[in-house]
Amino acid sequence: MSETAERVAVTCPSCSPDVETVHEVLKQGSGRVTVRCTECSHVHKTTVDEDEEVERDVVVSQDGESFTATVDAPPKESVAVGEEFVLETPEAIMVVRITDLQLGDEVRRDEATVEEVETFWTRAVDNVRVNVTINPNDGRRDDSRGLKIDVPGDHEFTVGDVEEFGDEEFEVKSIAVRDDASGYDFNPLGEEGDTAVAKDIKRVYGDDQTSSAWSAW
Repeated sequence: MSETAERVAVTCPSCSPDVETVHEVLKQGSGRVTVRCTECSHVHKTTVDEDEEVERDVVVSQDGESFTATVDAPPKESVAVGEEFVLETPEAIMVVRITDLQLGDEVRRDEATVEEVETFWTRAVDNVRVNVTINPNDGRRDDSRGLKIDVPGDHEFTVGDVEEFGDEEFEVKSIAVRDDASGYDFNPLGEEGDTAVAKDIKRVYGDDQTSSAWSAW
């Protein structure tokens, strides 16, 4: 926490009743604050206009499940699909990404102001579950298998790299990115060196590297 006292501009009944001067905030109460004038050091109580905030519902999708929370935000602030914000709940503090903005029963939009929004639809992105399809390294597709990997949202997957999770080892062949992800020129990503972070990934496709040990049998 910063040690610098909060400062506000208000009139001082002692030295400047008609002109606002800089005051240090000493104590905050219910609608009233105690301040000290930096010009004459006079201490008095006053009211300070605070930015109004409105409460909105937030539906969070996480690991295939969902829950509802609330967020307070300035009503005139513009929000859009793909943006991320910190959500505080009684259980945890998490980063979520907006996937949809619901303005009414049948109205959804990619961008709006907070006051227009009825519900924020989001998904948690600080820790995510990535779906992986692993194909046998001999090219057969009928023996492919699915895998779910829990990783930090900023974990990078790169086409051509070999990933190892527990007993699983696979070479990344292509990456399908989510609709709410931005900054990618292609979808799916399939060129060697193409990289995506886990929170942007819809599915990773890889070639099995663990089955090479089976050749001895």
